[in-house]
Amino acid sequence: MAETYDFLFKFLVIGSAGTGKSCLLHQFIENKFKQDSNHTIGVEFGSRVVNVGGKTVKLQIWDTAGQERFRSVTRSYYRGAAGALLVYDITSRETYNSLAAWLTDARTLASPNIVVILCGNKKDLDPEREVTFLEASRFAQENELMFLETSALTGENVEEAFLKCARTILNKIDSGELDPERMGSGIQYGDASLRQLRQPRSAQAVPPQPCGC
Repeated sequence: MAETYDFLFKFLVIGSAGTGKSCLLHQFIENKFKQDSNHTIGVEFGSRVVNVGGKTVKLQIWDTAGQERFRSVTRSYYRGAAGALLVYDITSRETYNSLAAWLTDARTLASPNIVVILCGNKKDLDPEREVTFLEASRFAQENELMFLETSALTGENVEEAFLKCARTILNKIDSGELDPERMGSGIQYGDASLRQLRQPRSAQAVPPQPCGC
């Protein structure tokens, strides 16, 4: 049976290599920890239908390689993304220090309006922490990002990170800040009838023109 949903959102998972991006995606999709996780080569993909604020939303998630040599490949997937998880490892200051560059890429290549949530992953390794919650929280505030610390191992805050991002996008659609009809918005209506409902009556009456291609 075909999936039915109100909206489809394109999501990215971005950040340096080794931060646990693939494990976060796996935990969200499969609800379990990915034991044998190697560095992603290029891009991996996953999708899941979730209920957010009474709406059914399909999240189409692109997990991008964090290694510099794949940067040119992964950047091509940024276009038309509505949301992103920007991931660093709380036990690695190096991954935290590169966040600004990843964020610039997302806002330049995807959209200035992309909804980004900062995820401090590997929360389960707190004794090895190199980046404080307060410091990352300040970075998030200064860059107008949402922020959560997550653990792909235990599952803590993983679902909440994706849902929080999706909820914010829905709110922006409701307020008119985001237009699903705009090319490259990263948002699609899941059902043609939903689009018709949102169109003025006069627009519905116009028969579709033959494409001529």
